[in-house]
Amino acid sequence: MASTIQKQKLFLSFPHYAVVGASTDRSKFGTKVLQWYIQRNRPVTPVHPSNDELEGIKTIRSLTDLPNPTETSVSIITPAKITINLLKQIEELSIPAVWCQPGATDVACVQYIKDNGMSDRVLFEGECILRDGDGALQSML
Repeated sequence: MASTIQKQKLFLSFPHYAVVGASTDRSKFGTKVLQWYIQRNRPVTPVHPSNDELEGIKTIRSLTDLPNPTETSVSIITPAKITINLLKQIEELSIPAVWCQPGATDVACVQYIKDNGMSDRVLFEGECILRDGDGALQSML
């Protein structure tokens, strides 16, 4: 299995990013993750089922609306009961890398990741882009 830093580098190597779990509430971690990408000038698309815009960026309703899913890394900041369905979509869309923020997975999600051979491309063991992302970016220079 790939190491955490290898998975972080893989995640950050793609040209596009999407965030599932951001909202209009700036105190929530989903929005903080979206802001992390914006502050680093990363091309990011928020995914939200009802809001048309978050942090000044047009949203899409679903991962299935991504224009380039095979070139997009996805950050997930949702409850595990939602994450499990997102993981299924990610597999169907051949999304290459996923960062599940702490609290976004449960035993069923972890089992799905392992059963479907996704362990080398999904960060799901407590890694946090807000804490670890800059270090991973720095290591890529």
